[in-house]
Amino acid sequence: MDVLACLLYAVMGTCVACIAACLPGLHVYNVAAVVLLLVREGPLGRVTQPWVMLFVGMVVGYSIASAIPAVFFSAPDETSVWIVSPAHGYLLRSRGYEALALTIVGGLGGLWVLVAAAPLAGRVSSTARQVVQPHLHWIVGALTLFLLLSEWPRDPERGSTALGRLLMAWVPLLAGLGAFLLSGILGLVLSFRPMVPSAMSLQGIVPAFVGLFAVPWVLQNLVSRAQIPQQYIPRSLDASLSLTLVGTAAGALGGLIAAFLPAVTGGLGALLAGHATAQRDERTFLVAQGATKVVYYVGALVLFLAPGPPFTSGGMASMLAPVHTPRSEREYWLAIAAIAICGAVASLLSLALGRWAARIAGAHSSRRLSLGVLVTLLVMVGGLAGARGILVTLAATGVGLIPVAFGSRRANCLGILLLPMLLDATGATPIAARWLGLG
Repeated sequence: MDVLACLLYAVMGTCVACIAACLPGLHVYNVAAVVLLLVREGPLGRVTQPWVMLFVGMVVGYSIASAIPAVFFSAPDETSVWIVSPAHGYLLRSRGYEALALTIVGGLGGLWVLVAAAPLAGRVSSTARQVVQPHLHWIVGALTLFLLLSEWPRDPERGSTALGRLLMAWVPLLAGLGAFLLSGILGLVLSFRPMVPSAMSLQGIVPAFVGLFAVPWVLQNLVSRAQIPQQYIPRSLDASLSLTLVGTAAGALGGLIAAFLPAVTGGLGALLAGHATAQRDERTFLVAQGATKVVYYVGALVLFLAPGPPFTSGGMASMLAPVHTPRSEREYWLAIAAIAICGAVASLLSLALGRWAARIAGAHSSRRLSLGVLVTLLVMVGGLAGARGILVTLAATGVGLIPVAFGSRRANCLGILLLPMLLDATGATPIAARWLGLG
């Protein structure tokens, strides 16, 4: 009965997270923080095993269903930003549901990779962590350089002179670098001067994420004349086995890197997966992005629950670490079973919710839909972080619009996480804080 109760809690968490994921701007960590607060202040006063399984189910559900607002409403979180551009092309061709299904296939493939690797998780991660930890600073630096240097000039031929073409080539590159630095400074300011209530400290970065990644897409859709047609719901998916395996393998590798390295985010893992599949078609790319997102979110929790020395990486593990210590292999394997079951539930439920989202996207004008999403984003941020959270979102939106205006890559806004992490890894944070007047 104890096992059945745990699995039931996990499935309940998956259902709640899938529904919450459809609301633009609402992250699973926000919902989990509220639930965790209620559990700790409730009659039990502590987090028992069924509640841990509830959080496991929530992470699985969100990691799969969060593709819905990214595909149909252009409202991604940090890990879904790469999905929006190809998915919007699918959406304009009445194939948005197909784009969602491809990301779900990748997500399921990512879960299979995690389940297959579960027997080695604790042993391998402990050894690898001892090897990597002394070199974390230059690993973060190398990945940051890869993010910046992999940006490529766009449309340099638009200039009428040699100097004009040179400027046209360098303007987007400099704009991307500026977005990286400004978002990084914003991340430093928020780390030293939190602008959200203390009760929401774990989610203090969410208003900035909304402004950097979601609001610019929505504003771009508001001024666009493109109309979203009625969406077609296919009976089958045009994706071969080899395409799916290649996308899953590339995405799982990027997600594992992000889940294992505390200083690497899911967005950077998605960048690595995107480059691994960039010369292939959009179907492989979407499968890879779905796998990356799931492996990043769920993989970090698997490493936390694995037997052995404690390993804390990712938002959910950070929330659970102060209140729960994994104790046994039984709990770990129960979590793996819950992940497998919840993955199937989340996939079916996400496909059903995707049909609902496809009808909404095809039934309303693009501008009206974008305006509704914008209002929803601001209401969510205001409800979670108050008026100061909205101010953070507005400031972050100014930075997030730089890549939109100059045609650079929007992933440069990941500087909000990468620059503070890089400074912290090299011990330069106090110096930067003094320069910015934060020390």
